[in-house]
Amino acid sequence: MGNPYDPYGQQPGYGQPPAQPGYGQPPAQPGYGQPPAQPGYGQPPAQPGYGQPPAQPGYAQPAAQPGYGQPPAAAQQPAYQEVHHHYYGSSGQLATWGARFAARLIDGLIVAVPVIVLYILGAILSAAGDAAAVLGFLLIMLGYVAALGAGLWLCYQEGTTGQTIGKRQMGIKLVSAQTGQPVGFGWAFLRQLCHSTIDGWVCALGFLWPLWDDKRQTFGDKICNTFVVRS
Repeated sequence: MGNPYDPYGQQPGYGQPPAQPGYGQPPAQPGYGQPPAQPGYGQPPAQPGYGQPPAQPGYAQPAAQPGYGQPPAAAQQPAYQEVHHHYYGSSGQLATWGARFAARLIDGLIVAVPVIVLYILGAILSAAGDAAAVLGFLLIMLGYVAALGAGLWLCYQEGTTGQTIGKRQMGIKLVSAQTGQPVGFGWAFLRQLCHSTIDGWVCALGFLWPLWDDKRQTFGDKICNTFVVRS
């Protein structure tokens, strides 16, 4: 008996639905197993990458944190290049040789005046007699001790504040080339030792070096990595 739904007794492609491609698979998941970047066949273009949220590009990576695993730039300490550019990049920030010479002259007088005065008094007393000679010798030694104390006090002021009395009067100060801050007593003392030895060894060439050096540094400044800048 014929099929009432098929008056001619034939169905084209009987048993194989030609109008349903991918027969036996869910129509909503074509191209199953393909990479998410290739949307499945027949899916709406609004759902790329099956199984991934379309509104989150770069899934599982925080887009607001460039350089993942490193602290943000605002929390980092200023680099040497930044401090170097701040002082050395602008020649107006560096102290002139004249200002440095005047400041050192003032500091030198502070240290030398006690020695000179006490030495003169000691020499006068030494010529007066035996008892006076002893007193004169003590005055000379006291002058040297006073000069040493004044020098150490100036090193302490320069290391902690960046300024001695002379530098304060000339409006300049000593800073570290790495941090832009005062260098501390130890480095200030070492710098003064370099001034007293290395800078003055060859006709005081180290003291004159800032006249033509592009960083306006003495040999002591280069060894201790310091700048003298306008305060």
